Amino acid sequence: MDSNKNIRTLSFEELTQYFATINEKKFRAKQVWEWLWQKHARSFDDMTNLSKELRQRLSENFSLPAIDIDTTQYSSDGTIKTRFKTYDGYLVEGVLIPVDERQTACVSSQVGCSLSCKFCATGFMERKRNLHFDEIYDEVVLLNQMAEKTNGKKLSNIVFMGMGEPLLNYKNVLKAIERITANDGLGMSARRITVSTAGVAKMIKQLGDDGVKFNLALSLHAANDKKRNEIMPINETNNIQALIEALNYFYDKTKNDITFEYILFKNENDSFRDADDLIKIYKQVPVHLVNIIEYNPIDNATFIKPDKDATQKFMDYLAAHRVNVRLRISRGKDIDAACGQLANKNQEASLST
Repeated sequence: MDSNKNIRTLSFEELTQYFATINEKKFRAKQVWEWLWQKHARSFDDMTNLSKELRQRLSENFSLPAIDIDTTQYSSDGTIKTRFKTYDGYLVEGVLIPVDERQTACVSSQVGCSLSCKFCATGFMERKRNLHFDEIYDEVVLLNQMAEKTNGKKLSNIVFMGMGEPLLNYKNVLKAIERITANDGLGMSARRITVSTAGVAKMIKQLGDDGVKFNLALSLHAANDKKRNEIMPINETNNIQALIEALNYFYDKTKNDITFEYILFKNENDSFRDADDLIKIYKQVPVHLVNIIEYNPIDNATFIKPDKDATQKFMDYLAAHRVNVRLRISRGKDIDAACGQLANKNQEASLST
């Protein structure tokens, strides 16, 4: 990428001002804006209602970096995993999950991750950099196009549950969602978007202060500090009590749905005592739903998935204590696209070629 300014970092007003400085009519700004955010131009040459001379001038003054599809894998259950390549050669993964009438995009927010959660393949990768807001937007655009092409339907939901910790890339994630929900963007409802966090208490409160409209999911996975410290090192600086306070602050400010995500590990967090700990937290936060998630094996971890009977007993115990609980069936396991499996296994090799 050259040193020219990324044109998608300009506001509409800045774009209008640019065209004024080169003595072009104001409507040119609207045309280019539409190409950038609604027609999804991949290059200035795509902007066919502009003169060749103007397209050339734009390419000399601006850059238009866009992520590209590197590889695509198709699961036997209909899930599609796509590996995207950034302008500087990094790889991230996104997943299209079709279930009944829903078409859900699971998108990434960082190249790698710095949190080192012991059950997550991405956690064993080094964090290379944050994704820019327009790269996150591109992920959604490309997965939406895939949904339309493959299933004849547009995306209905977006979850920030791919690679990286969204709240450690706060500004880019919020800017991407602003473009995704804008009428002159993808026009999706913020209520159809869920941002998942491993638990960054300070930034959860910031979401409340910023009055966001999307939903929030906390990757809890253990309901006492000792166990959570062992599997999620972030808990050492963002303990459960701090998260309870932050989530209540978020809800008081926004009234948006909060979900707990809880992966079951055999003989680790699946006892009735663990369920009691989870119930205690549930009663302290206005949680909309607890998602019980099947563990999906990864190369670097030795966790074991409980059998169906143990899982059902754990869920029945929660339900008997008036917890709104649901089993979230993992999809795309045969292509390493399920929860916790995104890892760019060929990333280092790809970057060196």
